[in-house]
Amino acid sequence: MITKGAALKLANGVELPQVGLGVYKLGDKTVASIHAALAAGYRSIDTATRYQNEDLVGEAVRTCGLPRGDVFVTTKVWNDAQREHRQRQAFEDSLRVLDIEYIDMYMVHWAIEGCYTETWKILEQLYEEKLVRAIGVCNFEIRHLEELAKYANIMPMVNQIEIHPKNTRKELIRYCQERGIVCEAWAPLGSGTVLEEPVLTELAEKYGKTPAQVILRWDLQNGLAVIPRSSNPVRIAQNIDLYDFELSEEDLARINALNENWINPLSGGDPNNVTF
Repeated sequence: MITKGAALKLANGVELPQVGLGVYKLGDKTVASIHAALAAGYRSIDTATRYQNEDLVGEAVRTCGLPRGDVFVTTKVWNDAQREHRQRQAFEDSLRVLDIEYIDMYMVHWAIEGCYTETWKILEQLYEEKLVRAIGVCNFEIRHLEELAKYANIMPMVNQIEIHPKNTRKELIRYCQERGIVCEAWAPLGSGTVLEEPVLTELAEKYGKTPAQVILRWDLQNGLAVIPRSSNPVRIAQNIDLYDFELSEEDLARINALNENWINPLSGGDPNNVTF
């Protein structure tokens, strides 16, 4: 049974809390949402330069009452910084805006063709200089990881990708896990679009949980980290209340069968054709 506060060990031994809070578009609710999450037991906060709330994330971490070492903070280098070859400056800007002692994990937000291998070398330097505790990538497909492997001295410790019951990404997850790369699911609830699937509502009733909790438990049992986004304190608490039940193998398979390789149109772009 996965226990409360579970973490996944990265390739370098650093532990990534298995459940974190995503803060995309939380705006002026960012600080209160993070405080609610930390009070509910979360210990991982996921932001990015693109989210334009690193300052509020830093404020929340500084004022939450927990030691800095108890909160795992992730942020990411955005696409324009890659194209303009100012990845190092982007990191320094993020650290300054966050106004915290260090960043736990720094990530490449998207695989920008002609840029992402250069960006990765900068992240390796940041890691070797002990400015970050871990480095990873987001939205990388197998072909991106294989290309990166030709140049990398350190492979990504995490690949953060869109995963939900209609887009299970089994091949990519298997590829990563076989190589010691932890997969972290963003938009794990399909931005809410999958919550009314009959199978999920049926399983929610069976286990006495919400459809969101069933999905997040499915993620945990598949060895994934998750970063559900919410500003609602009740849902924030529900999204980490995942440790008093376990889905059967049959029910895991029923959720897997919902896969349609469906990319949520609300979630972003095509990882193979990043134009933004």
